[in-house]
Amino acid sequence: MPLDLGQTMLQLDLVSRGLVADSGQREARLMAFVDAASKVDAATAIAKTGYDPERPFLAAQVLDSLLGAYAPVEPPMDWCTVAVDGSHIDVDRHLPVGCYLINMGGCSLTYGSQPDASFFSQPSLYHRPEDLYLTDPSNPNYEEPVAGPLLGLIRTVQELERLAQAVADVPAGLPTLALVDGSLVMWGLSGRGYPPFVKEAIIQERLLPALNQLREESQHRPLCLAAYVSLPRSAEVVNAARTSLCPTELSQCRSRCNNRRSIQAPCDLSNDFIDRDLFQRTLDPGWRSATYLTNSSVPRESYGEHQICFFYLNCGEEIGRIELPQWVAQDERLLSLCHSLVLDQCRRGQGYPVAISEAHEQAVINGADRQFFKQMLAEALEREGLPVYTSEKDRSKRTPWL
Repeated sequence: MPLDLGQTMLQLDLVSRGLVADSGQREARLMAFVDAASKVDAATAIAKTGYDPERPFLAAQVLDSLLGAYAPVEPPMDWCTVAVDGSHIDVDRHLPVGCYLINMGGCSLTYGSQPDASFFSQPSLYHRPEDLYLTDPSNPNYEEPVAGPLLGLIRTVQELERLAQAVADVPAGLPTLALVDGSLVMWGLSGRGYPPFVKEAIIQERLLPALNQLREESQHRPLCLAAYVSLPRSAEVVNAARTSLCPTELSQCRSRCNNRRSIQAPCDLSNDFIDRDLFQRTLDPGWRSATYLTNSSVPRESYGEHQICFFYLNCGEEIGRIELPQWVAQDERLLSLCHSLVLDQCRRGQGYPVAISEAHEQAVINGADRQFFKQMLAEALEREGLPVYTSEKDRSKRTPWL
């Protein structure tokens, strides 16, 4: 039986009315939270937000001020932005061949006295055992299949590798913004979801060499490497404010706080808010926040000199989170350049960086492409006289009974 849209609509109406009823109280709490956080001095925020394993929630480390705001500078006359995005077709157990496809797309857009634009798209099919599994070097019998979230992590690393190649083609001396969509933090590798050799294969063997290459390219031109997170759901700065406002010892937090809520004042002012709620009230259009260091365990333990910082930017249409390696964040000239160029890209793209949109268009694999890929795979096998089959479950989904 299909979804009962009538019953669903009635429930959605109840949810909407509840949100309207709560909106006034929520706005008052948010303004009280903003007011309290704005009174925290920089020294207190810096001292109280350093990494501590006893903290029961992830809080960003404050580097200069808790709620500082900075105006944009004018972008240079001539500059370039390079963006890369990827899409993939995952391993499908219903197909006769174990394989996956990654389509890497990107663009290079040059502005100023000699405007130019170039685009690329490159599909790569992977089917060999060494592609389909990551193997523990110390125990060849221990393998991790490359599929699902793990394939997504590998694709993210491949985007940075391709970005480094594209940046190398930019004329030396030309200020350059190197952009990717999403996060520079390999969040999927946090916790105990994967064995250590997987983290080694992804970060040490691939991610860090790509970041090293990009940093090397910064010796030939002003280079800002940044990742743009649209509609961010992070609460790292909210939690930094919660930590800065807390009057008790950190050891007591475990009994009174969790990753989302606190049961005591004034920490409970932060309950249910995320970072973009905060910066929608504190940042004017075009302005950015202070810069913060993420305390995520993945970069802290594995990224070495490429620790990840971030700031929030009021792009006019949304509050975006911009992540960048510490070597960009610590250079005031590069930080200001990153701010102005990302803002310029958002204005050209009606609220979202136009270069990332163009890279996505080169990389996207739509539903028709996915079906055509399956058809081409079957035809290729048939031409070689190999068996072509699928599961009965897959066939049943494509052939309705009634």
